[in-house]
Amino acid sequence: MLGTSHRFTSEWTRIMLHNPHFVSEDLSELRALVDEHPWASIVSMTTHGLVASHYPVMAEASDDGGLVLLTHMGRPDDESHEIGAGDMLVIVQGPHAYISSSWYPPGQFVPTWNHVTAHLTCEPEVLSDDENFAVLERLVATFEDQPSAQGPLAAYGATARSVARGTVGLRLHVRRFELVQKLSQNKPAAIVRRVIDELSSTPNDVNAQLATVMRAANSARLDS
Repeated sequence: MLGTSHRFTSEWTRIMLHNPHFVSEDLSELRALVDEHPWASIVSMTTHGLVASHYPVMAEASDDGGLVLLTHMGRPDDESHEIGAGDMLVIVQGPHAYISSSWYPPGQFVPTWNHVTAHLTCEPEVLSDDENFAVLERLVATFEDQPSAQGPLAAYGATARSVARGTVGLRLHVRRFELVQKLSQNKPAAIVRRVIDELSSTPNDVNAQLATVMRAANSARLDS
C-alpha cells in the first residue's frame, strides 16, 4: 500500500549479477544517476506478458525520506501496462563501455563491460489531471536548455490541457532498488589508470563519462 515504509535493502530476488565491490545502497548515488540519466525503461508484467515503454523521469524525495519518480505515459500505454495491477520495474542506465583485455597485463585475456545501472521496483500511483499537467510543465522546464520561446504549457490554456489528456501522469514510489557500479574497483590501481586513459583517449562522450565516474569510484586508491 502507498505510504508504507521504504525498504532499501538487497534482500530481494537478484536481477543483476553481483560482486560486493560493485553494489551500492546509497540513495544519494541513485538520485544522482536518475538526475543525470533521466531517460528510463519502464517494464510491467501483465496478463499478456512483459510490456516495456521508455519515458523521461524526474526524481524527488518522498515524505518518508525515500524516493519517488515522476513521469507520464501516452495513452494507451497505461492500459498496456495494466497500471495498478502490480509493481513496475524502472531501469536507469548510466555510462557504460566495453573494456578491452588488451588494456590488461599479458595473460589477462578476458574483456568485460563497465557500467552504472539501476533497477528500481516501484509502486505506481496515477496522478489527477491537474497533477499530471503540473508534471508535464516541470518536465518541459527541466529539459529545455534555455527558457522556451514558446512559453509555458499553461499559456496555451484549453488547447494544452486537451493535449495533456492524451497522457497519464504517474508518481512511482520506489520500494527497493539495485544500484550496480561496475567500475574496475576489483582491479589493481595500475590497471584502473590504464583503463581510464584508454577510455579518455577515445572520441566518445559516453567513454569520457565512464572515465570520469571511474576516477571518482577509485579515487582513494588512485590518489594514494
